[in-house]
Amino acid sequence: MLSGFFIFNAKGEVLISRLYRNDIKRSISDVFRIQVVSSTDVRSPITTVGSTAFFHHKHENIYLVAVSKLNVNSAIVFEFLYKVAEIGKSYFGKFDEAAVKSNFTLIYELMDEICDFGFPQITEPEALKLYITTEGVKSEKAVLESGSKIAIQATGAVSWRRPDIKYRKNEAFIDVVESVNLLMSSKGTTLRADVSGQVLMRAYLSGMPECKFGLNDRVAVEGGEHLGRIVPPTISSNAKKGGSSTVDLDDAQFHQCVKLSNFEESRTITFIPPDGEFELMRYRSTNNVYLPFRVNAVVDEHADAMHVDYKISVRSLFDSKVFGQNVVIKIPAPPNTNNTKIKVTGGKAKYVGSENAIVWKIARFQGGQEYVISAVAQMATTNSKKAWSRPPISMDFQVVMFTSSGLVVRFLKIFEKSNYQSVKWVRYLTKAGTYQIRF
Repeated sequence: MLSGFFIFNAKGEVLISRLYRNDIKRSISDVFRIQVVSSTDVRSPITTVGSTAFFHHKHENIYLVAVSKLNVNSAIVFEFLYKVAEIGKSYFGKFDEAAVKSNFTLIYELMDEICDFGFPQITEPEALKLYITTEGVKSEKAVLESGSKIAIQATGAVSWRRPDIKYRKNEAFIDVVESVNLLMSSKGTTLRADVSGQVLMRAYLSGMPECKFGLNDRVAVEGGEHLGRIVPPTISSNAKKGGSSTVDLDDAQFHQCVKLSNFEESRTITFIPPDGEFELMRYRSTNNVYLPFRVNAVVDEHADAMHVDYKISVRSLFDSKVFGQNVVIKIPAPPNTNNTKIKVTGGKAKYVGSENAIVWKIARFQGGQEYVISAVAQMATTNSKKAWSRPPISMDFQVVMFTSSGLVVRFLKIFEKSNYQSVKWVRYLTKAGTYQIRF
């Protein structure tokens, strides 16, 4: 499938080059350097030159590049590149130019294992760490003891987990992390509202446990089974107000450990988890999006008097038991602003000239509260006749124990033949994606 794999630094220098087929030469790297690295107008992660296709993913300060002369599936190639980045982070902590230069021998060894004749093979970091270590060569005794485990994990039905894992305390942590996107018009009409979410899991479980994980995308919340205090208080209140108690997921992507047939039949996610941290699923939702904040902006531009008046209120729409943190509101100001007068009812605000914006920061924003900012921006005289474009107000925030999609973990059950007791934790976090309000 792939003819070769390269890692470039930001200057276009080749750090790693691995050819899997003889239909390309190493000098093909010069083409990518000229067409992508040295170019200022790169609009696509796929560059085709003649019969050769370059797929690149920029990670930190390096380019991960796959080269192919065949009509390959682009999605598989990019998934492979993302997996390489994930493996690099798992081995080196931070996968950047310095890490590549310090560990190039290990990277060549990894590339031989994860890809064979251009076809991706083992891409799970935990499976690779069984027999490719950063400490050096294992002793003969260790190799003999781990040889059978490696064979089972690399070729068996459960390649992402070895069977003899043991923990004194068996725990499972689930994080539901959502990014909410909003574009609101100056008249208060919602032009776009959607949620992109992830379900992240950290599994520290002994043996070969089977987990069953239920969501509220089809079954009502009130009839489901709940773990102790895992349901955000805002979800039940939304249901009481007439909101939907179930969630319509537009699309969902799962880790390879999930049995998809069970999900289609009962909407129950059944899986044998990898050891440690992994992404269980991704999803999108565009229906019944619960917005965490409402912004009302009144901005009057007085061209003759050379000033702009602002009166902007921000209200939190979630339950009073929940709070937002690290809330930052950026309010654009004209580029020729030379003085500002600002008054806020909460938090701190100041004009930042480098951003041409008034930056308003609120460390803790309790649910059901409203804060107001009043400001006057004085403008300097300029020869430019270009009108102020009025960029939208943008917000950044984090709200714990709240989900904008309304997604709720109904239950998490863990089954293992030794029937041990396990502790389960679930946390919800909603953060800003592109949250903009026009004025």
